[in-house]
Amino acid sequence: MKYLEVREFSTITQALNFETSGENKVSGRLEAYSCKSVAADKKLYKFFENKFQEDLLEAASLSPEQSLSHIISPFGPLTESSSRKVLFYLIATLNASFPDYDFRSIKPEQFTHEPDVTAVMNDINSTLFTAGNTSAIRRHNMWENVDANIHLGEASVYSFHPDDDANPFGENGSM
Repeated sequence: MKYLEVREFSTITQALNFETSGENKVSGRLEAYSCKSVAADKKLYKFFENKFQEDLLEAASLSPEQSLSHIISPFGPLTESSSRKVLFYLIATLNASFPDYDFRSIKPEQFTHEPDVTAVMNDINSTLFTAGNTSAIRRHNMWENVDANIHLGEASVYSFHPDDDANPFGENGSM
């Protein structure tokens, strides 16, 4: 994944880093990445394809219910390459965004497909409002800038629910 420099996103990122009226510090980022693969991504994709083949062989030896858990995902059936590619893009983006972490071991069930982009936007707005900062949304036109760059009406949105090992914010004091 190639990081894309979007000037407006840099300004919004600055607004997403603030201290609350209490003793909390909020560290937020708004970044854009291209789906064009770089060399490391190609290796990662090959790793995922090999791992999927191994998982399929393992699933063949399990009960039907257990084997289904190896195939069903929030992205669609993992037997379809387009479903595996969505998982790959999400993990490659996490790896690019958090280079000190390795997300290769993430399981598909750690993601949830969010069917309503507006509901996700409202959740983010509510979180920022509760933390005491709406300037990123209002003064910096956050959602208008996001829409101008990724076309929210055409976007598929996924939430990541990491376990403690895969959580870059899993340290004490982080939420």
